[in-house]
Amino acid sequence: MLELPEVLTLVRQLNESVKNRRILKVWPPTKAHKFCWYSGEPEEYDKALAGSRIAGAEGFGPFAELIFDNDRKLCVNDGVNLRLMPVGKVPGNYQLMMELYDGQALVFTVAMYGGIFEHDGSYDNHYYLASRNSTSPFAQDFPAYYLRIFSESKPTLSAKAFLATGQRFPGIGNGTLQDILFEAGIHPKRKIGTLEQWERDKLLQAVIEVLNDMTKHGGRDTEKDLFGVFGGYKTKMSKNTAGTNCGQCGGTILKENYLGGSVYFCPECQHQDLAGQHPVM
Repeated sequence: MLELPEVLTLVRQLNESVKNRRILKVWPPTKAHKFCWYSGEPEEYDKALAGSRIAGAEGFGPFAELIFDNDRKLCVNDGVNLRLMPVGKVPGNYQLMMELYDGQALVFTVAMYGGIFEHDGSYDNHYYLASRNSTSPFAQDFPAYYLRIFSESKPTLSAKAFLATGQRFPGIGNGTLQDILFEAGIHPKRKIGTLEQWERDKLLQAVIEVLNDMTKHGGRDTEKDLFGVFGGYKTKMSKNTAGTNCGQCGGTILKENYLGGSVYFCPECQHQDLAGQHPVM
C-alpha cells in the first residue's frame, strides 16, 4: 500500500519520466473490480484526457495526482498500483490504462481496494482534502503541529492509533509506523498518555527521520515503484523481518494482529508496559 515515502517516490518518477508527454487514449477497465472506485464512469476518462499533455505530478498523504494541461487532474490513493511500461507489455487485466503517444503506457491496477479519480479540481472527498491540506512531516512547522495534535489527543489512544488513524498524519499508515515506533522504542499498543516528555520528543524525531530515510531510498522494500522495483529502504519491522532477530538487541521480532492489521515489534526494545498504564501527570 502506498504511504508517504512511496507517494513521493512515485511522484518524483512521474515528473522525471512522463512530464510533458501527450495522452493518446485512456482505456477503461478490462476487468471489473468490486473495490475499485472511480469519479463517474471510467469510460468517460478518455473524453476528458485524450490529447492533453501531462503537466506534472504532485503527492500528498496517501495520494498521488497527475495534472494535465487542460486543467484536468487524475489522482490515485494508497491501494492503486501505477506502472510505466511499453504498450506491448501491458497485462491483460487492469483497472485503467493511459496510452501515451511515444508507445509507453501508464497502467493502473488494484489488488485489494483503491480509487482512480478524474476531476477538474473540485473533487471534495474528505480524505483527499484532509491529505491535500495536511502539514507534511517535512514542513518546517510540523513539530508545532505534532505537539498540538498530541496535546489534543485522548491519552488512552495507543501509539499505533495516534499515528495511523483519524487523519492526524495522512500518509503515515500501518507500514511506515512500524519502523517509526521501533526507532522511538515505543510499543504499538502503548497508550500515548503514558509517554514521558522525552519519549514524545523521540517519537517526533523518529517520524521525521524515518520518513525522510524511507523517501531518500525510494520507498520501503515491501512496496514497488513506478517501474515495478522494490524500494531501497530496508524495513526493520515488517513482513520481511517477522520471526528474525532484532538488529538492535538480537531478540525475536514478533507479529500480532492489532487494530485491523498486523503490527511488528521487538518486545525487548519496545516494552508494552500494559500493567497499570496510567497517563503521565
